[in-house]
Amino acid sequence: QVQVVESGGGEVQAGGSLRLSCAASGSIYGMLANAWYRQTPGKERDFVARISNAGNTNYAVSAKGRFTISRDNANNTVYLQMNNLKPEDTGVYYCRATSAGGDYWGQGTQVTVSS
Repeated sequence: QVQVVESGGGEVQAGGSLRLSCAASGSIYGMLANAWYRQTPGKERDFVARISNAGNTNYAVSAKGRFTISRDNANNTVYLQMNNLKPEDTGVYYCRATSAGGDYWGQGTQVTVSS
């Protein structure tokens, strides 16, 4: 079983920064990629950023130039550095870990950006 735990959320003013962390533990093998998603009430989870085990990255249009996803393979941790935050970045951020054994999700961490 794989456990995924997000942390680092909080409340900031527009223009501020946060760094989210996603730590994976348990029976991890064949980790392929990690991704961050954002969800607001009543809406589906939206893709934010993804990083492969080789370090290749992809970003949503809204995240490009402001967010940076990175990983620390030694500690099975993925980070999402979020700069110049906007009120529309508000939501619960979920980490998804994709491995040869399947997809695993964390419980989410709340990010609130006030104007």
